[in-house]
Amino acid sequence: MHPPGADTVLVRHGDVNTKSNTVKRYMEDLLAENLEALLSARSIPGEVERRWSRPLIHTESDAVEAATDAATDTFGVVSASPALTTSTEKARILEALAETAREHYDGGTFAVEARRADKSLPYDSEDLAREAGNAIWAAVEDEFEPDVDLDDPDLTFGVEVREDAAFHYLEQRDGPGGLPLGSQEPVIALVSGGIDSPVAAYEMMRRGSPIVPAYVDLGDYGGIDHEARAMETVRLLSDYAPNFDMQVYRIPGGDTVDLLVRQMEQGRMLSLRRFFYRAAETLAERVNADGIVTGEAAGQKSSQTVRNLGVTSRATRLPIHRPLLTWDKQDIVARAREIGTFSDSTIDAGCNRVTPDQVETNARLKPLLEHEPDDLLERAEEAAKNATLVEP
Repeated sequence: MHPPGADTVLVRHGDVNTKSNTVKRYMEDLLAENLEALLSARSIPGEVERRWSRPLIHTESDAVEAATDAATDTFGVVSASPALTTSTEKARILEALAETAREHYDGGTFAVEARRADKSLPYDSEDLAREAGNAIWAAVEDEFEPDVDLDDPDLTFGVEVREDAAFHYLEQRDGPGGLPLGSQEPVIALVSGGIDSPVAAYEMMRRGSPIVPAYVDLGDYGGIDHEARAMETVRLLSDYAPNFDMQVYRIPGGDTVDLLVRQMEQGRMLSLRRFFYRAAETLAERVNADGIVTGEAAGQKSSQTVRNLGVTSRATRLPIHRPLLTWDKQDIVARAREIGTFSDSTIDAGCNRVTPDQVETNARLKPLLEHEPDDLLERAEEAAKNATLVEP
């Protein structure tokens, strides 16, 4: 919902404001570039104005809703509002508020939220809010009896007055928050056909890290459409980052999986995770990434007990980022639905056929090393060196 004639999107960021002026300016430039990329990728007309603390998207009235949607898909954006731009003259502001009230206010309670950034203007925020309330009241009182509720209104009329323009809006749509993508170093994202890994990758992107997707081909143990599902989730993630390369590195792992199935029973899944981590580390050296991100959550699976995570993590010197470590499964599923990567399909995600009858929940590194193939980590390094690029 927006005022009639809305032609601008007000973009708000959060964590960026906590940075020093130099870093803040750098991050705001990144944010603007990412906004422009999303607009372009979605064929939405618009121009991003890089204002201090408040980027703006100037667009057309019939595209303002789509431009707002693009803004609220951009990492680093806390909220965005489709807005009408007017002059800072008080009479024009009140006129625009009255027009908006006649268009959208049809009963219930209302409030005015007015902000004045330019202290040189001949009115302050309280004066503007009071007169705005009177203008809105007068605009609709012949149709129904309006009612003011400053604590929990049904409709809020927002007006933000800057140095050279006033912006009118009726809603603030939540964005993902976080930091602009590209403000942190890239990480290898181990992706599979499951629910968790794409959500974890999204969360790292939300904190500013571009991802380098890596898919380990499990060979005959991959399950039906295992790779296709992984590629589709990466494609969906790439929609949030059209100006970043999201090609997937396919790491051959079928022979090693077959070896583990034939030679190991207890601890098999832990050794497989160790294979994944060392392969990801080797790939990270190749593409200049600084970490690994996985969808693991403490205690969610037998291989993800706190002790087992400690054992498997020793296969790499790189930090393993687990943004979902403390999340409940229902929260992960909810986020997957929200970002579009969730599938109701019951297609086998792959690893079920690898799981042994007797699982290990309390592993120790030394006994595990005695049972796993001596060349497991060397196999992982070689597999990563033979990784090939695949378009998602």
